[in-house]
Amino acid sequence: MYPHAHHYQTPYVTPYILNPSTHHYNDEAENNFMGKDLEYFSEAGFDMTKIHLRRNAPVAQLYEDAIRNEGAIMANSGALINFSGKKTGRSPKDKRIVYEEGSKDDIWWGPVNIKMDEHTFEINRERAIDYLNTRELVYIFDGYAGWDPKYRIKVRVICARAYHALFMNNMLIRPTEAELQNFGEPDFIIYNAGQFPANRFTAGMTSTTSVSINFKRMEMVILGTEYAGEMKKGVFSVMHYLMPVKFGQLSLHSSANYGPENDDVTLFFGLSGTGKTTLSADPKRQLIGDDEHVWSDEGVFNIEGGCYAKTINLSAEKEPEIFDAIRFGSILENVVYSPINRVPDYDDVSITENTRCAYPIEYIPNARIPCTVNKHPSNIIMLTCDAFGVLPPVSKLTPEQASYHFLAGYTSKTPGTEDGVLEPIPTFSTCYSAPFIVLHPSRYATMLAERMRATNANCWLINTGWVGGKFGTGSRCPLRYTRAIVDAIHNGSLAALPENEYDTFGTFGLYIPTRVDNVPAEILDPRKAWADKDAFNKELRKLAGMFNRAFTAFDKQVDEKVRLAGPRIA
Repeated sequence: MYPHAHHYQTPYVTPYILNPSTHHYNDEAENNFMGKDLEYFSEAGFDMTKIHLRRNAPVAQLYEDAIRNEGAIMANSGALINFSGKKTGRSPKDKRIVYEEGSKDDIWWGPVNIKMDEHTFEINRERAIDYLNTRELVYIFDGYAGWDPKYRIKVRVICARAYHALFMNNMLIRPTEAELQNFGEPDFIIYNAGQFPANRFTAGMTSTTSVSINFKRMEMVILGTEYAGEMKKGVFSVMHYLMPVKFGQLSLHSSANYGPENDDVTLFFGLSGTGKTTLSADPKRQLIGDDEHVWSDEGVFNIEGGCYAKTINLSAEKEPEIFDAIRFGSILENVVYSPINRVPDYDDVSITENTRCAYPIEYIPNARIPCTVNKHPSNIIMLTCDAFGVLPPVSKLTPEQASYHFLAGYTSKTPGTEDGVLEPIPTFSTCYSAPFIVLHPSRYATMLAERMRATNANCWLINTGWVGGKFGTGSRCPLRYTRAIVDAIHNGSLAALPENEYDTFGTFGLYIPTRVDNVPAEILDPRKAWADKDAFNKELRKLAGMFNRAFTAFDKQVDEKVRLAGPRIA
């Protein structure tokens, strides 16, 4: 043990760092704001005599500030390791949306979107600005959400941590110098005072954490959490509202890639653990984005300028592209590292299992820049990890079935993932994005079905979970077979199969291909893959019943054809 090991002192320090009298701020050079822009900050309540604004600061400067002031560490790869404090994940129970005339009839109110009154929002906003006024440095990042200029919005982030500014530098679309000079008024503003708690005695507050969005003011206020992912999902929530309501476009929680060989686009939907990131990162195809997209009247575009990847158990062998993206400019979040050589330990979950890395999308070698394509999707892939082992590895869906499974958003937790879990537990996350849904799910599902019909897009349900038996008796579908199925979708061979080479899978009414290149025929039909037919039928009926119970939430809002597209128990 080295005494006071965490208080290393550098023997020689430049005067700029050592002597406060030489630590001059050149506000005009650092903030790039003109008179009208500065007026906004004064009118919003910022004390311009006390705070120094750093607008779209260079990455190197944000590194310096984060290391000097926030306890950040530079990893051996050049990435910046930051810590988000007590909160290492999102706080969905503390998320609020302001109940106001302009948006109240569109919002899907309930446990996901909890109401907040306008007065409480104003109190929290004032509290955030009061806190930011106590900081010597306030960071501004101006960027865009949406790669298509026709639909993109201008986003301004105002925060007190260099870590947060760098995070949003990576996650938003970075403006050119000319775009920054002509940025004008933002369409959406985030006030991030996450180091400062909310007043839990304020009406509607349930804790010292508050994440609130006001669609009337087009503002977001963050108090009591320093987890950077709140800002990312705040921007997505706004786009999830604006795109359908104001622009008539379909926002989606999905990944997307483009195949230059056949000039085709594929959307991938899937919850955690289904393989969405792995399968969309295809060396033969260009990555449009890994998480948030809009299917517009013209084609598909990414909402974000970066990726926010999980790093738990990350290795160069398993995910080389993500591993290599962790370099100078990237942010590692809550990752344990060796104090001797600054090497991150991605297997160490002592801080959190939700370790992350945020990096610009151009750090991925086969990323499509700009992240947009004027081409409608040819294929939509819905991924599920079925631990009951009864769903086929691949099935073709009708538009009504696509709407049904999109609304259901099914996958399953496996035994052993949590204490007391003795059998698979189903997870239903509507639209594959329940925590971020703003409008009623049926609105997104209807738009998806309409676009599928208009473009004749094929929809496929792929089970990356168990085959030949449920968890414990069967086996996980080998990744090489799933990749072969995706290849068959992309090269068109699966869609080209005649009708007589598809079997109908009873109960769920799915259409199963009888053959797929490089995939054993015996695993394609679960009825044949299971040795114990009675056990199969028992698990099949069990899962079908779970689907039916989960779907009762949408019965009254969907067309009868969609409701009847679900499983039927004889």
